[in-house]
Amino acid sequence: MGAELAAIEALYRTSYDRYRNALATVTGSYESARDAVQQAFAQAISERASFRGDGSLAAWVWKIALRQALGLRIEFADANLNGVLDPKLVEPAYDPALVTALRDLPPRRRLIVFLRYFADLSYGEIAEVVGVSEGTVAATLAQARAALRTVLTEGVTTHGN
Repeated sequence: MGAELAAIEALYRTSYDRYRNALATVTGSYESARDAVQQAFAQAISERASFRGDGSLAAWVWKIALRQALGLRIEFADANLNGVLDPKLVEPAYDPALVTALRDLPPRRRLIVFLRYFADLSYGEIAEVVGVSEGTVAATLAQARAALRTVLTEGVTTHGN
């Protein structure tokens, strides 16, 4: 078994739930997310020779997984994910205020928030997946947290009076 294959299998075994939960925000259900995860890892295994190793394996697989979740065709393989993804909470009834606050974020901020807090990616991995610098990831997350805090705090004070 090659080192790349073993690494992909280890990533699958240790991170399946993270991939499924995060991709469900893109596909809209856990069932379709399971399919996307399976397809993404199968594609990663079959295309492992194309992984150049100049970034993290996890980020490389995340790009594949996000594209699988979107159902993109091969001609969009190099498309920028920023303008395409529109992640949403799968179970919005649990926290309608959070759903609204997340929905009101600009798409790029929302994507980075989902990759950080739902996919549990590091700043470096997010930077690789989205194609921006780590500094941009940090700044975007700070802006998103500030916006979410403002919206959610206003909702609490409005309802609390």
